[in-house]
Amino acid sequence: MKASSFILLSITLIWDQTEREAGWRGLPASTIPCEQLAPPFTAGDRREKIAAAAAAAMAASTASRISPPRPTASSPNLRPPPRLSRLSPLRAAKLESVLSIGTHVIPHPRKVETGGEDAFFVGDDGGGVFAIADGVSGWAEKNVNPALFSRELMANSSTFLKDEEVSHDPQILLMKAHASTSSTGSATVIIAMLEKTGTLKIASVGDCGLKVIRKGQVMFSTCPQEHYFDCPYQLSSEAIGQTYQDALVCTVNLIEGDIIVSGSDGFFDNIFDQEILAVISESPGIDEAAKALAELARKHSVDVRFDSPYSMEARSRGFNVPWWKKLLGAKLTGGKMDDITVIVAQVKTVAIPDDEGTGVEQEKGGEKVTLAAIASAEQNG
Repeated sequence: MKASSFILLSITLIWDQTEREAGWRGLPASTIPCEQLAPPFTAGDRREKIAAAAAAAMAASTASRISPPRPTASSPNLRPPPRLSRLSPLRAAKLESVLSIGTHVIPHPRKVETGGEDAFFVGDDGGGVFAIADGVSGWAEKNVNPALFSRELMANSSTFLKDEEVSHDPQILLMKAHASTSSTGSATVIIAMLEKTGTLKIASVGDCGLKVIRKGQVMFSTCPQEHYFDCPYQLSSEAIGQTYQDALVCTVNLIEGDIIVSGSDGFFDNIFDQEILAVISESPGIDEAAKALAELARKHSVDVRFDSPYSMEARSRGFNVPWWKKLLGAKLTGGKMDDITVIVAQVKTVAIPDDEGTGVEQEKGGEKVTLAAIASAEQNG
């Protein structure tokens, strides 16, 4: 017997039974109250359940003929994947390295009023950039202000930072800045640029220096370039000077937490590596570290009894006190009074949403570079 025939026969039997009960009570089935059709634990209750089951079976039989099959566990997901919110933490992010930079300058004791002859600038191009230029004081003997060349060189370096030809190359930046400097004079110089990948690019001419500190140890240092003792390489307004092609060029891969300490020769001539490490470890921040380092170097520079890196180097090159003082046990000691410029930078890593990286870069690129040509003792006090 077919399922549909069985369902119809069941419904007919239920209907006939209901009519007979209605006849027993003298009422048509359509007028029997609900409470009489389904009293608890009565035959009517069983009949209603049978009727409901029959109706459900009919509906299921009809649905099986006209409804498409439902997806099973192995069926592909027919709904589109949910779209992530712009603020969703599941969005991909990229890590970029940036520099947090602190600076401090203390002019030579006899040049406080004029601000000294060192110049520097700090910028936010890429992951960060900074530079130091030390004007060669010998030009003062020719009635030329040695500060003019170093200041203009730094101003030009800042101007050409975003030049297409520079393309984040410190050596090319030196070339263009030097070519555009019209002041008479000369200067030693160092430029350092951090790429967002964590690579530090350095170009240096002369004896401005840079050290990288990692986990309390000096893991990298630049080497000074010189013709002879106390006569460093220098970019000059004269043809006899050096050019960008003579620069010491190097790259260092940095990680988060690395500390960069850079300065003019007035800083490194008066302080030892262990002193730098001690100050860095005790300082609460980069600004405080730069100031503390500059002040310690200044203290050593005016101490005639301090056996400084400068006096030790001089003795190794044959410079010393007269022979008769040697007989008395004396030796050449003391710091070197000079302009002192210190830059301390720390590498930090920031997370930037991958699809917003371009926008962030444009926003940072639109900011003005901070140019600090010369900082006087009053400004750094």
